[in-house]
Amino acid sequence: MSHFSQLSGTPSSLPQDYAILSRFAAPRQDEEPEASSTRSDQEEYGEEDELFTSPKPSRRTSFPSSYIVPPQPSVYIIPTVPDVRPTENTPLLAPFMPRIQEDVDFPYDGQEPSTSQMYWEELCILSKYTLPVFGTHVLEHSMIMSSVVSIGHISTVALAAATIGFMTANVTGLSIIQGLVSSLDTMLPGAWTSDQPQLVGLWTQRMMVVTSATLIPMFAIWFNAESILLFVRQEPEVARLAGIYLKWASLGLPAYAFNCISRRYFQSQGLFDVPTRIAVCVAPVNILLNYLLVWGPEPIRLGFIGAPIATSVSYNLVSIASVVYGIFFVEKTAWHPLSRRCFTSLGLLVQLGLGGVGQVASEWWSWELIGLAASLLGPVALATQSVLLATSSSTFQAPFALGVATSVRIGNLLGEKNARRAGVSANAAILLSAALAAFFSVLLLIFRKSWGYLFNNDVEVVALVASILPLVALFQVFDSTCAICSGILRARGKQFTGALINLSAYYIIGIPLGLWLTFKHGMQLSGLWYGLTAALVYGSAFGIWLSLTTNWNREVEKVVERLAVDKKFRGGQADHECLTN
Repeated sequence: MSHFSQLSGTPSSLPQDYAILSRFAAPRQDEEPEASSTRSDQEEYGEEDELFTSPKPSRRTSFPSSYIVPPQPSVYIIPTVPDVRPTENTPLLAPFMPRIQEDVDFPYDGQEPSTSQMYWEELCILSKYTLPVFGTHVLEHSMIMSSVVSIGHISTVALAAATIGFMTANVTGLSIIQGLVSSLDTMLPGAWTSDQPQLVGLWTQRMMVVTSATLIPMFAIWFNAESILLFVRQEPEVARLAGIYLKWASLGLPAYAFNCISRRYFQSQGLFDVPTRIAVCVAPVNILLNYLLVWGPEPIRLGFIGAPIATSVSYNLVSIASVVYGIFFVEKTAWHPLSRRCFTSLGLLVQLGLGGVGQVASEWWSWELIGLAASLLGPVALATQSVLLATSSSTFQAPFALGVATSVRIGNLLGEKNARRAGVSANAAILLSAALAAFFSVLLLIFRKSWGYLFNNDVEVVALVASILPLVALFQVFDSTCAICSGILRARGKQFTGALINLSAYYIIGIPLGLWLTFKHGMQLSGLWYGLTAALVYGSAFGIWLSLTTNWNREVEKVVERLAVDKKFRGGQADHECLTN
């Protein structure tokens, strides 16, 4: 086996794996090894404890999963305890690390595939991962839309209050949670395919600690939303109803945070369909609850507050289902027993999480500012902006799902120390995003003259939508690329870099340019979209450049370094237990 294949962690043939494992097998227990041979072995392999704790020997096997037994913790060997190294009776098929298994990992000839073949393989894998993620996000989005539709038929004031309430929830809560939890996109996939899969559970517990602390100021804002909205000169009745909306919506805030975490816990192990199955079950219940609590029979009808209550109940149902599924239907390989270690290494999560907040929240907040600017152009422009925003948000779900799948796939490959395939996967994701963007762009161009009728019957609004949709079609290309590049940056732990790109793209280029074109050059709503497109051109160009110039071997080393902290802790704990016993 070549030196390069050892470093990259690429699959090898069965005879090679057998030879490697047989070299680590201890002599028969009934035979006395000679002192010279023992000394020779120590010189060749180094100290015994280094043999079992160094990350260098760790590699994937090419054996099918049906023959693989769960991984055992590393054992630190000291002179006072018996030698527990593998013997001739140890199963040769025991792996050095768990992993998400794909057919491409077991080539029949044992040879590494060509680059073109690897591109095709990664395109297929990413497509397979993306579909369930896309389904999950669409179904969760339907929970929010059910609430809006239910309230929208009560009154215009109620709809305005719900819109303001949901906007406040996005800015002060949901976007921050999404940004913080994005740090798990860096930590979990690499941990799962390393020799310490239980770190998936440990980092999940740590993130729960971090998000629990951040919920306190969020609750404070949501419970005092009415006074805050009155302070920014919102209409009193709208502010009052929005405050009520947020108070009842807060019942689902902890569950929303937990769902963001549990989803990544499952996805990092390749269980992409688990969140989708749960959402498929809960989404119809959410629709039924919205109808019953808002418009149902008199004994159970609650009116306006029924919508946020229904959404909160649905989020909690998703959380309960996730816990039940994780306990009874998922192997415990990734889980870590509850301990005080969940309060350690929180600084790294906070550091990555703050970068994630800057990366996610800066983009969310920019759209709120664009919507505010559109409201100054009159009701027709505002209605048109609502149609265009709903359109772009819907088409964004596909590349966003691909970005999540890309983050998981690259993280898994980095944990497997497969640097070459990680780079190919990143490039393949960018190509796939271009194909998605082309599809949506063509769709919008073909139906641009009638697209507005899906949302509004006003002829003036439909005409304005048709005039701007060609620009929105161009927007799709760069919006899709940015989603993928953000996923690649999260896999690399570069949330802070992503935050800098988004902040400069939207707040230095996009929004100022859009406002200048809109109000100084009289381009109206088109000017705002020209500004947004310019921001995404800048962001996608930087993202692609960073992806193409990545040193993936260095990224593998960084994953090993992050995991080494907990490995050292575990090793020290094992030494302490051996000495005390």
